[in-house]
Amino acid sequence: MPEVIFPGPEGRLEGRYHPQADKDAPIAIVLHPHPQFGGTMNNKVVYNLHYAFYNMGFTVLRFNFRGVGRSQGEYDQGVGELSDAASALDYLQSMNNNSKHCWVAGFSFGAWIGMQLLMRRPEITGFISVSPPANMYDFMFLAPCPASGLIINGSHDRVAPPADTTALVGKLHEQQGITITHEEVEGADHFFRDPYMDGMIDTVSTYVKRRLTESTR
Repeated sequence: MPEVIFPGPEGRLEGRYHPQADKDAPIAIVLHPHPQFGGTMNNKVVYNLHYAFYNMGFTVLRFNFRGVGRSQGEYDQGVGELSDAASALDYLQSMNNNSKHCWVAGFSFGAWIGMQLLMRRPEITGFISVSPPANMYDFMFLAPCPASGLIINGSHDRVAPPADTTALVGKLHEQQGITITHEEVEGADHFFRDPYMDGMIDTVSTYVKRRLTESTR
């Protein structure tokens, strides 16, 4: 999988780009957790999400937000990181002009950024939010949520308590025309440490495959 450097708002951004041979393949970007708490594109959840999408036939890009790894710039409270994500999507789309499906997946802080990107980019057709920190960040910008997606969290998450995630899902369920699927993995923590990682990835893959099948009918 080639390392890539692409332009971001504050200089270069470092990523990993995994293309399919099929030029019409769907595309996905995967967003990592909080940069100030050790979050990078090589986080285990992010890495596994990346390969899950690739194994389903997606061309995938994951990258480091500004100030992480070889990406230039400094942490910017989520504002600049959203711009980084938009630049990453621009880069991915520029090399995959024929793609008809565009997904965004994010873990923790990355889930918050991903949902904001969803609001700004109407071409995004689906999303995966893993352990969204609804207790730390305001998700009220999702009014209305423009696309259907999957929210998945662990029942033993002490970083982003399940009750806050359930409340977020409840608010999104009130909106017309979209379907928010919510899966809570019994016993899993915020990071889906073993033995829960494989089950989480299987749930994500089952959901995405179903959505792709429905879109081709």
